[in-house]
Amino acid sequence: MILIGMLDSPYVRRVAIGMKVLGLEYEHRPLSVFSDFDQVQAINPAVKVPTLVTGDGQVLMDSTLILAYLEALAQHAPRIRPEPARLRALCQTSYALAACDKAVQIVYERRLRPQEKQHQPWLDRIQLQLHGAWRQLEASLREEAPDCLSIAGITIAVAWSFAQQMVPDVMAAGDYPAVAALTAQAERQPVFLATPMAG
Repeated sequence: MILIGMLDSPYVRRVAIGMKVLGLEYEHRPLSVFSDFDQVQAINPAVKVPTLVTGDGQVLMDSTLILAYLEALAQHAPRIRPEPARLRALCQTSYALAACDKAVQIVYERRLRPQEKQHQPWLDRIQLQLHGAWRQLEASLREEAPDCLSIAGITIAVAWSFAQQMVPDVMAAGDYPAVAALTAQAERQPVFLATPMAG
């Protein structure tokens, strides 16, 4: 299997860590949808990462769908989505992905649109949504935090690390201590250390 995408994408990093937790061998091709557009397009005409090229040459995209496929593929491995708390884990994952999406939107708005064309009311709305997702996650983690190597734990940690590195001015690390604590625990794990964001 081949995983396409840069590890500075939280979605690509999420899949890469999940594959390591599941014990799946893969080749990583760190291609950018910006600087390597033509190469990515040749593999995936939608030019979207993460892209997973399966052993039989099928192209799969979207980190959630890729992880669902990989979990089914690695049925012999320990599941990284805890079944007894499945609904809670799915809810935590969905809020973490929403927060991640909003952080990515802020990055794109700031980096791709000239400053004089950036629309502050739109940025304010995105930041409101971002904080709403993190507040919900903070409350949920205080009730019951997932294992940091579950799908929910990986997603929360990757999303928080991305936001802290890319938009640190939008939220302080101390704003959501339960999220920060889970992320710190995850980032110390060997599979996270072997899959750094900057890699």
